[in-house]
Amino acid sequence: MHVVVNAAMSADGKLSTREREQVEISGPADFDRVDALRAESDAVMVGVGTVLADDPSLTVDDDARRERRRDAGKPENPARIVADSRVRTPTDARVLDDRAETFLLTSEAAPQDFIAEITEAGAEVVSAGEQQVDLPEALAQLEDRGIDRLLVEGGGELIFSLFAADMVDELSTFVGPAVIGGWKAPTLADGDGFVGDFPELSLRDVERVDDGVLIRWDVP
Repeated sequence: MHVVVNAAMSADGKLSTREREQVEISGPADFDRVDALRAESDAVMVGVGTVLADDPSLTVDDDARRERRRDAGKPENPARIVADSRVRTPTDARVLDDRAETFLLTSEAAPQDFIAEITEAGAEVVSAGEQQVDLPEALAQLEDRGIDRLLVEGGGELIFSLFAADMVDELSTFVGPAVIGGWKAPTLADGDGFVGDFPELSLRDVERVDDGVLIRWDVP
């Protein structure tokens, strides 16, 4: 599986405020770029924190891109994946509507009544790990279901976990013209953090987009 991480962050590296509210960091050109990335992917993945904060649909906005997917024999929208170890996904979340297939990754400790509710709401549950989602195992199961190119859109804890598991192939970061601040504000890679043996990145290119900068890295 080829894993692409994409995120928009402020000039000081924050994904949102300390209250974890959605902040519009990028502009129209970057939104269109992300829409194109979704259209090129088999699935789009977020953590449950992103679902709770933003209630995203994770679908392709552009009609022509959806039509090209249909012409290629694909669903008009990529599948949607939510990593949710603590079973917090609301049953009325937009990622559970009928616009695309949805997988919810959870652990073996997930209550059976939750699994029944979320399945009835429209998700296919993928169980991996005892107390929290085992990402390598979960993504291997998804690869068996035909997902070869995965776009990850956040949040910081999920991105950190994927880097810690050595599962990221590309990283794209849009750095916007704002300073958010706050030591409690989420960053690109939250979680425990690395003390040594930092993931290595190879700079591919830098491009001005809207009023910010897009930086693309390969992960050897």
